[in-house]
Formats: sequence, C-alpha cells, structure tokens
Amino acid sequence: MIALSLAGWLAASGSGLAFACARRGRADRMESVARACHELRGPLTAARLGLQLGVRAGDLSPARLRAIDLELGRAALALEDLDGARASTSTWHSAAVVEMAELVADSVEAWRPAAAARAVELRVSWSGPPASVWGDRLRLAQAAGNLIANAIEHGGGVVEVLGSVHAGRVRVEVLDAGPGLPAPVGELARRPRGGRGARGRGLAIAAAVAASHGGRLASAPSLRGARLVLELPVVDGDEHAGARAGEDL
Repeated sequence: MIALSLAGWLAASGSGLAFACARRGRADRMESVARACHELRGPLTAARLGLQLGVRAGDLSPARLRAIDLELGRAALALEDLDGARASTSTWHSAAVVEMAELVADSVEAWRPAAAARAVELRVSWSGPPASVWGDRLRLAQAAGNLIANAIEHGGGVVEVLGSVHAGRVRVEVLDAGPGLPAPVGELARRPRGGRGARGRGLAIAAAVAASHGGRLASAPSLRGARLVLELPVVDGDEHAGARAGEDL
C-alpha cells in the first residue's frame, strides 16, 4: 500500500514537473518572440524614417547610410536570435575592436528621424579622445539603440547622449526630460517578463549586453528625467594591437 502511494505521489510529481517545464518553455518562447518583435520594430522604424527623411531632403549622406546599415544589422540579429542560432544577448555575433565614439554617433544619427517625428531634440557630444572596446558591434548597438529609443519614447523634450572616458572605462550617458524611471534600472531589468513592459525589456537587453562585455548599465542622479549610464572597459594600447593582429589572422 505504501509502495502504491509512493508510486502515485511520484507519478503526480512527475506530471506536475512536466507541466511546469512545458509552461516555462512556452513562457520562454513567448518572451523570445516579444524580445524579437521589440528588437525588430525599433531598428526597422529607425531605418524606414531615415530613408524617408533622406529622400525628402535629397541627402542620403554617408553618415546616414552607415546609421541605416547599423539598424538593419540589428534587425537581422534579432531574427537570428528568434531562430535560435543566437538565443541570447550575451552571445556575440562577431568580435572586433569597436570605436565607441563612432558607434555612438551612428546610433544617434539612426534615431534622429524618430526623434524628429516625436518633436524630440536629440543632442550628442563626446568629450576627450576616442576610445575603443573589444566586443560585438551589433550587440553594442543594441544597447545604445535601446537606451536612445527609450529616452525618445518615454522621456521626450531634449534627449542628450554624452560619451566620455573615465578611469579606463567608456561612459555613454543618456539623459531625457521625462518623468524619470518608475524603479531603479536594476529592478526593471530583473522584473519577471510579464512585468517589464516595453521600457523594461529594452533596459534588460541593454543590461545583458553590457554585462557580456564586462561592463554595466546603471541609473544615476539627475535634476530632470532619467539618466542612464552604460559603462564598458576600454581596450588599452597593447590589447588594441593584439586585437587588431587577431583580426588579420
């Protein structure tokens, strides 16, 4: 009798575990689809508006074309993630030395048309010498693009993107004139999938990309709106030379 009861308990437990795993698997798939939609919608919108603005103005400059190409690369990356070939923002598409001043400028250029459509003034500046990091350019563009898009959509007014180097780390700060974050950035990124919302999902992606590159995403005090800070380790001279040599092999 005890054996039968134990067998029944084990069978019930096994069924419950299988149901929980199936439910978790379904939730993971739904989150993957939601993340892919999020990462497709933003870059494709930015690329479309950039092309429209360039055609209307009769000026598709090299900078604008490079920015559009960056966003289309992000969209392709989102499809690869959805397909399962690269199922995580912590997985690199390719490794290279990435000039951050150029990446920030390209990301801002890509989102200028979207900012203009929302009557948002988008400003960018870089203080100090250019700095490089070792990593995946498209993943880093994911992080920067999500921060800029969030500031445009949820902040409004004037959005500033400030790049600088401090103590061997690149800092990319995004400030907006909105109501500020509803919770600390770490909490928003860690919230259960269903409670993140559009802004939380973008911050979770940016935080994961930063962590995979040895950096971090944090919020900082601000007199107005939200102030998000992306920090990444700089490639020093010897590492830069070694990385370049590795790329040539």
